[in-house]
This record gives sequence, C-alpha cells and structure tokens, in this order.
Amino acid sequence: MPKEFLKWHEVKEKIESDHPCPLFQEREIWWCSLGANIGFEEDGKHDRFERPVLVIRKFNSQLLWAVPLSTKIKEGIYYQTFELHSEQRSALLSQARTVSAKRLLRRIGKIQEDQFDQVVCSLVALYNRTDPLRGPRVPSGNL
Repeated sequence: MPKEFLKWHEVKEKIESDHPCPLFQEREIWWCSLGANIGFEEDGKHDRFERPVLVIRKFNSQLLWAVPLSTKIKEGIYYQTFELHSEQRSALLSQARTVSAKRLLRRIGKIQEDQFDQVVCSLVALYNRTDPLRGPRVPSGNL
C-alpha cells in the first residue's frame, strides 16, 4: 500500500499553523499525529495520521520524548508491555522519538507509576545494550 506523503504534508502544515500545544505530563498517553514516515518508522493512522504514544519525558511545554504504542502484544528487548484501562499494550521502545506538543491531539489516560518505571528501565537497558559488532559502550567522561 503506497504511503500518503502529500496528504500528510497537508495535515502537517495545518498542525504547525493552527494547533496549540496542549498541557501534558509524563506518564500520560495521548493520540499523536506521528505522520506518514519512511521505511519501517512507525506511522500514524486515519485522517490525522495518529497513533497513541506514551509521554516519557517532558522537556518543556512544547517538546517531549514519546514512545509509540500498539495493542498488538509484542515480545523482546524492543518492547515493554503494560496495562491501560484493563487492556494490554506494547510500548515500541525502538521507535522512541522527540515530538512537538503540537502533535498531541487527545489525552487517553495515564499509566501507573510502577508500569511507567518498567518502560523507562527497559528504554535505558535498550540504550545501554552492548553492540555485538563494536563491543561494550564505554562512557565518556566529557559528557
């Protein structure tokens, strides 16, 4: 199925010019206009190219780090499962990205603190994972 890049561009222009930044917090889940993306990057769906995301970090009132979510339960180091409204969801850890708060459409809910901590720990573990081709990461003292 071909991607609708031109339609996404129209939606993106409207978001940029007309959509205010809503108030949001870490641990919240929002419908977010993620867009029509390249290759295996996670796409949004429907008219506004939306998909649910979990707010991992609020950098300021306009910028956040989010992880896209799926109702398809997936296993492995690139996923973390949690429950929201008695329904299992998978956080797609490898798809974590920085997004503008202008992309946030509707608040869905907020996950429990212990489940949020599990998602964050899984993200940190994925980031710190040893690369089998290059060996272990060595922290730089200059950061």
